[in-house]
Amino acid sequence: MLFSELKCKEVINIKDCRSLGKVCDMEFDERTGCIHKIIVPRGNKWENFFKCREDIVICFRDIKQIGPDIILVDICVD
Repeated sequence: MLFSELKCKEVINIKDCRSLGKVCDMEFDERTGCIHKIIVPRGNKWENFFKCREDIVICFRDIKQIGPDIILVDICVD
């Protein structure tokens, strides 16, 4: 799967069925090429532009399923 395909997918938390947003970046292992984390911006893009809000970093082990349109994750978000 290409990053351009991954960043178009909506990330949904299965703990509370809320949308966290869309993938904006990811971390991967340079040697193996395996994804370690995906990063989702917190809030909308205008809020992030004017405020310094930390992104939501989701470990690959917390990803439960990647579908054609969404990514299901199981995390605790404060």
